[in-house]
Amino acid sequence: MLKRLFDIIASGIGLLLLAPVIAIVAVQVRRKLGSPIFFRQIRPGKDGKPFLMIKFRSMLDGVDKQGKLLPDNQRMTKFGRFLRSTSLDELPELWNVLRGEMSLVGPRPLLMEYLPLYSKMQYRRHEVRPGLTGWAQVNGRNAISWEQKFRLDVWYVDNRSLWLDLKILFFTLKKVLIRDGIRGEGEVTMSRFTGNKD
Repeated sequence: MLKRLFDIIASGIGLLLLAPVIAIVAVQVRRKLGSPIFFRQIRPGKDGKPFLMIKFRSMLDGVDKQGKLLPDNQRMTKFGRFLRSTSLDELPELWNVLRGEMSLVGPRPLLMEYLPLYSKMQYRRHEVRPGLTGWAQVNGRNAISWEQKFRLDVWYVDNRSLWLDLKILFFTLKKVLIRDGIRGEGEVTMSRFTGNKD
């Protein structure tokens, strides 16, 4: 309950204080990337329960002749890279935190299609609310393998505390300032998870 109270207070204050920044980013997204301003997608929350996550859009909607979306590296712009490297695209998720669908700290919400691909151990990342940032994000973010990321997520589930959350938030700010671990090697962000190797 203390963690949830902290989430409510911090996300509420964050939305108020960052309102001018959010407004400026929204205008720039509309100007540089067009509509819609927000990227909305169903993601798995606590216990795998779906929720609608909202972020700022960071890619163009380019499609090929068959109408399929082009690869990420062809749709990503310099402005989109800036949004992701500074984590400004994540600011609308404070609303998800305030609503109780996410937490400030927890395993990042991934794709619904990954749910059946997890091992029993990996699925434990859903024992807590997903977070804006997490233990994996301050220990490599997108520059580490899926297996490493899931081990860090489960470690957080087993060792979570308010003190650890504050520590992660501090290190997250540091990571954002130096823009570390934004993408995987050879990828715009992170390669897709295709299941366990073993």
